[in-house]
Amino acid sequence: METLTRPGLYFVFRHPAHFIAFGGGAGLSPVAPGTVGTLLALPLYNWLVPLVAPWTFLLIVVALFWLGVWASSVTGHALGVADHGGMVWDETVAFMLVLFFVPVTGYWQAFAFLIFRLFDIVKPPPIRYYDRMLKSGFGVMWDDLLAAGYTLLIIAVSYAVLG
Repeated sequence: METLTRPGLYFVFRHPAHFIAFGGGAGLSPVAPGTVGTLLALPLYNWLVPLVAPWTFLLIVVALFWLGVWASSVTGHALGVADHGGMVWDETVAFMLVLFFVPVTGYWQAFAFLIFRLFDIVKPPPIRYYDRMLKSGFGVMWDDLLAAGYTLLIIAVSYAVLG
């Protein structure tokens, strides 16, 4: 299988899975596509939250996670790379979950964004382990869900201390 290292718009729009995995094209950013994918969560979250009940939102995030497992699997296979840097749906979905639990103020959301990006980039244990061992659509999504969990832990402790 040939590895496609620099996919473009044609690739993203060729298949629904590619469009989803690349966050509608956000993953094509030449600079920090994971950061752009994380930022994509903000408008999606702000659009969706007023429309649905809290438990419905969480069920939607679960559905988006499993949609991401499928899309990342199909797209990773097509690219010949299990977790291509342009596949950013994992960051988008994980950060939507973080936003659900973070106080709705600019500084808490900005703090959550920075902490999430740090955990996603540094990949402390066990995130790095799963990132290396799970070379599948599930693995792509799972390591970002763990980064979201670490982020929420830091936010909870910070909120308890700072109020």
